[in-house]
Amino acid sequence: MKNEWVDTLAGSVRVKAEGKGTERLINACVRNGIAVWNVKKHSGDTVTFFIKLSDVKRLRHIARQSECKLSFVGRTGLPFFWRRAWRNSGFWLGLLAFMAIMFLLSNIVWNIDIEGATPETEHQISRELKRMGVERGAFQFLLDDPETMQKKLTERIHDITWIGVQWEGTSLHFRVVEKEIPEPKQPAPPRHLVAKKEAVVADLFVEEGQPLVSVNDYVQKGQLLVSGIIGAEGRTKFVPATGKVFGETWYKSTVVLPLETTFHVLTGEFTEHHYIGFGRFSLPVWGWKKPPFAHTIIEKEKRPFRFWKWDLPFYYERVTIREAEVVKRSYTWEEAFAEAKKIARRELRAKLPEEAAIRGEKVLHQRKESGKVRVELHYEVIENIAVPQPIVQGD
Repeated sequence: MKNEWVDTLAGSVRVKAEGKGTERLINACVRNGIAVWNVKKHSGDTVTFFIKLSDVKRLRHIARQSECKLSFVGRTGLPFFWRRAWRNSGFWLGLLAFMAIMFLLSNIVWNIDIEGATPETEHQISRELKRMGVERGAFQFLLDDPETMQKKLTERIHDITWIGVQWEGTSLHFRVVEKEIPEPKQPAPPRHLVAKKEAVVADLFVEEGQPLVSVNDYVQKGQLLVSGIIGAEGRTKFVPATGKVFGETWYKSTVVLPLETTFHVLTGEFTEHHYIGFGRFSLPVWGWKKPPFAHTIIEKEKRPFRFWKWDLPFYYERVTIREAEVVKRSYTWEEAFAEAKKIARRELRAKLPEEAAIRGEKVLHQRKESGKVRVELHYEVIENIAVPQPIVQGD
């Protein structure tokens, strides 16, 4: 059975045989192992058929023994295609060079646009972008992704509140929101100060308003602490109550800490591998050696290649392999209990305002369970419990 794929790769020719011995010629080809197909008889002494390119020399030898005249009227297959392509190599090389140049130009940064920033902030952003390698003429796939650029710029430039980063073809657009200078403080409207939670008053400092509680008083949430209405009856006036009322409040915390913990710590050593990929298939182009690290943490970053304004299905991938050390930490019961108390205090401290102070700590319950330590603690905290409440007409 004829294999068309093999014939296409190896090449085939169409032969025209003229003469009285066309049938003998075809039979001789078959006897000598020459594959013949698509035989067509056009007249009594004219026949066309196909043979493999590799059988042409053998056919000529057989044809000399027949009374046929041979001519080749068609050529198909890869060898003939390459021959024609080689004759037009200048055109193909020019086309390939054009595509390569267009591909490179499509993956270069040609424009950087910064919107919404003052000249001073724009200068700072441009300076930081150059430090990051983001400038005109840089290859896009070698730069950080937009999220990483946004994070770095926000951390390094204190005059901006938010910055958006977006690719549009070969242009990189930055949209900036700068920090606003606070407007002069407007006079506060008349108001009371009320308790934001239940507490026992520990101290109070009233700048303006009429205090209604004293030290050691127990107050409930929403209770009036400092009135914004002052003066004797009939000669009262409304003022914005101002001050701080410090009260003793209570918090409960529960911490569960395993006695044995395994975690990874980065050593700072790393290697990078670079790939060109298509779909799930990737071809390494740099960094073929296997890293000599026993434990690793792998970070991957993919960037699509572009042609003009379109993303191609091909992509560039950078794989960073960082060396990590496995650290096992074990606690005794006493160490775990002490560490759990530190964690609970640290978590509570993160929830409290800066001026708040932890005055007391009491362990409510502690026990071991399944290789872990469970600790429940009670805290006494001194914090400002006063919050403003507008005075409604009729108070």
